[in-house]
Amino acid sequence: MKRLLIATTALTALAASSAFAADIPARSYTKAPAMLPVYNWTGFYMGVNLGGAWTSDLTGADTAGVIGGAQIGYNWQGLGSPWVLGLEADFQGSSQSESVTVGAVTANAKLPWFGTVRGRVGYAWDRVMIYGTGGFAYQHLQASATIPGVTISGSDTGFGYTVGGGLEWGFADRWSAKFEYLYINTDAGVFAGRVDNNVGRAGVNYRF
Repeated sequence: MKRLLIATTALTALAASSAFAADIPARSYTKAPAMLPVYNWTGFYMGVNLGGAWTSDLTGADTAGVIGGAQIGYNWQGLGSPWVLGLEADFQGSSQSESVTVGAVTANAKLPWFGTVRGRVGYAWDRVMIYGTGGFAYQHLQASATIPGVTISGSDTGFGYTVGGGLEWGFADRWSAKFEYLYINTDAGVFAGRVDNNVGRAGVNYRF
């Protein structure tokens, strides 16, 4: 009799616990959102640019015009570091020209092409980077003077330095867009004085 009573009590308790467990809602698990990869600027890149430039101290004339060209470079960014170090070279074609007439004399000045080789130091917030840049620059100058019946002309390449800065945005995995200003100061070659060139341009880079 005791055994029957104990067995009956055990079965009743087991049935009650099963019913109670059935009433407890199942615990739901939510996956943590996937971590987006951190953008890294390291790698070789090349691209094109377009902008404008204006000079002073070139045979007494201030030249201005449209510029366009290409750039190639390399960036390095340490893992977990916001600092980006780089080296870039560019070559620009330019429509910069000016003509000045004083009395019977007409002076013409042109700056058909120039280029730079620069170091870059940037600080990145993921896909956005600001940077400073500076290094070596060269500019090819052409000048002529005309008086009635006589024209004297010459051309030369001057060398000097450049400094500037810009903002670059990685809008896709391997693509970035940049906005940049450069101040270029070179000698005038066979011409007297120096040439100050101010360059503002926008560009697009593809990183390999």
